[in-house]
Amino acid sequence: MKKLSLISEFKIYQSIEELQPETQALLQKAIEARKNAYAPYSNFKVGAAILLVDGTIIIGSNQENAAYPSGLCAERVAIYQAGALYPTKKIKQIAISAGSSSTTTSEPVPPCGACRQALVEYEIKQNENIAIFFMGEVGEIIESKSINNLLPLIFNKKLL
Repeated sequence: MKKLSLISEFKIYQSIEELQPETQALLQKAIEARKNAYAPYSNFKVGAAILLVDGTIIIGSNQENAAYPSGLCAERVAIYQAGALYPTKKIKQIAISAGSSSTTTSEPVPPCGACRQALVEYEIKQNENIAIFFMGEVGEIIESKSINNLLPLIFNKKLL
């Protein structure tokens, strides 16, 4: 038997003002996208914004459906749109903002497991880390230098 230890490191910012201007602008786009989410069942709205290396920004918001689980999370809406519209452009950063209609979400909300798997696929595809920033509606923002940091034991094509 041998032991495997995994360490993930994150930066925590107290407010959006502590971030670089480029990341502040990206988070603002995620906040705007969150407001356009279609979430009549969960009342939990999520917005995502993706910054490509050329400065292009792609947004997505969660889109629910009465026939669960036919809806799609904001992160996957944005990443699939980036892949469909700009298949050869690398992704630099992803920003996420989430909040509930019934209470103020003041803790950072990370991507769900399905979104982590979808996001890491693009990090593998481009063979470069993608920085991810996530927050609630207000409060702290968490930064990870890599999607793999959120999903360290990834399922990938090498396993197929």
